[in-house]
Amino acid sequence: MRRFHDEDLTGAEFRECDLSRARMVGVVMQDAEIDGLVTNLVVNGVEVMSYVEAELDRRHPVRLLIRSDQPDDLREAWRQLRDDWATTIERVRSMPENSEHHGVDGEWSMVETLRHLVFVHDSWFRRCVLGLTEPFTAMGLGPSFVMEREDDLDPSAQPSLDEVLAVRVRQASEIETWLAEVTPDQLARTEHHVRSVVTLQLLAEVADECRVDVPGGGPLERERGGRRSNEIPSVDVVHDCSHSVRQPDGLCSW
Repeated sequence: MRRFHDEDLTGAEFRECDLSRARMVGVVMQDAEIDGLVTNLVVNGVEVMSYVEAELDRRHPVRLLIRSDQPDDLREAWRQLRDDWATTIERVRSMPENSEHHGVDGEWSMVETLRHLVFVHDSWFRRCVLGLTEPFTAMGLGPSFVMEREDDLDPSAQPSLDEVLAVRVRQASEIETWLAEVTPDQLARTEHHVRSVVTLQLLAEVADECRVDVPGGGPLERERGGRRSNEIPSVDVVHDCSHSVRQPDGLCSW
């Protein structure tokens, strides 16, 4: 365990770090910002994440639809997400030339954010929900540990905005086709090939990844490009999804 005592960390930035079970005792923390996967955060003896989640639900009611176990709610959530993304893309096109390729404060650019959603769709939806085993879309942008080991993904890819959007349109159509016919029983199905994750949870992760990258979710309002890879909810599940293969006895994970 690393210990910091009587250190001045004013203005420090921790990026792509695992701070699980970190303890801050007798610290001074003013004007600080935490952005990532945060659970069970206790501040001065009070667990605050329940309040944070409630406030996020109030600001973004679509979160409630995303967590619903009813197909109609999920269809409505997806419709809202697509409408928000259409507004976002329209705004991006109105910005100065090449703005879509520029990030701010170390965040992803808009094109990189869209490339991340290409990866999210391939990993969470196509592999985890549908159980397909086709290669990743080459332009997809995943966490560094995935990019390093997946030959299908091309870290040097530099697609245009229109090229990424063309892929996203095809991917959205896949989800809409699936949502049009899915039943509550199918949503409640346990996906044993990804550590007994429920289909509904997997779909929720895809939708929530889309939600945080549109206006109201943060990036454009903060003049940032997109969500960082350390905010992926479960490294274990991403590992399982990215390495799932079809074997004679069914779908399993490496």
